[in-house]
Amino acid sequence: MSKISYVVPIYNEEENIPKLVQEILAVAPDISDDYEIFLVDDCSTDKGLELIRNLAEQNQKIRPLALARNSGQSAALSAGFQAATGEVIITMDADLQNDPADLRQMINHYGDYDMVNGWRFDRQDTLSKKIASKIGNGFRNWITKETIHDTGCSLKIMNAAILKRIHIYKGLHRFLPTLMRMEGARIIEVKVNHRQRQFGESKYTNWRRGVEGFYDVIAVRWMQQRYLKIEVKEEQL
Repeated sequence: MSKISYVVPIYNEEENIPKLVQEILAVAPDISDDYEIFLVDDCSTDKGLELIRNLAEQNQKIRPLALARNSGQSAALSAGFQAATGEVIITMDADLQNDPADLRQMINHYGDYDMVNGWRFDRQDTLSKKIASKIGNGFRNWITKETIHDTGCSLKIMNAAILKRIHIYKGLHRFLPTLMRMEGARIIEVKVNHRQRQFGESKYTNWRRGVEGFYDVIAVRWMQQRYLKIEVKEEQL
């Protein structure tokens, strides 16, 4: 298997970080012996960055990356994507609701597909969040002509070369399947586990996610309509 770069955006998740790293390290060798783990701190106000640095001193596979100011999940992911040296990039949330063990089944689809997107089929969230997510995904698919059930699932396996061609703007991490497809990626959705949050709290409210998502989906639709697929017929050497 090619080199894997794990990219995990982190903001005020100090209680989750030790177990998160432990779970990734338990799975990573089953995927590839050649890997790196980028823990991207989005200017946390807790002791998360200090903890990340300590873990990196103990294990050379762990690469701390810290943003200069709080810039949001899209920015943290984008910074990790650009720093990654692997041919394959895997993302997940730091809240422990994603289960890294699911990567063992997801990776079986990679190669036939350029992106394997997790689908939280049995979501362990509040009823209001489930309803909001269902409405949001339905609206998003209607506007963008997509078929993805769960674009918000952070557990993803992606071709790094294709991913790095995408310029990520604020909020557009939720549209990675669509943006990857625009670049020619073959995409499959795989059902994954979803666990209840044990520590910390969600960084988004339904209202904030809905308002931001509305503007974002309009922007992505505009990008789809204006996208230039250029094919060179003849090149003079």
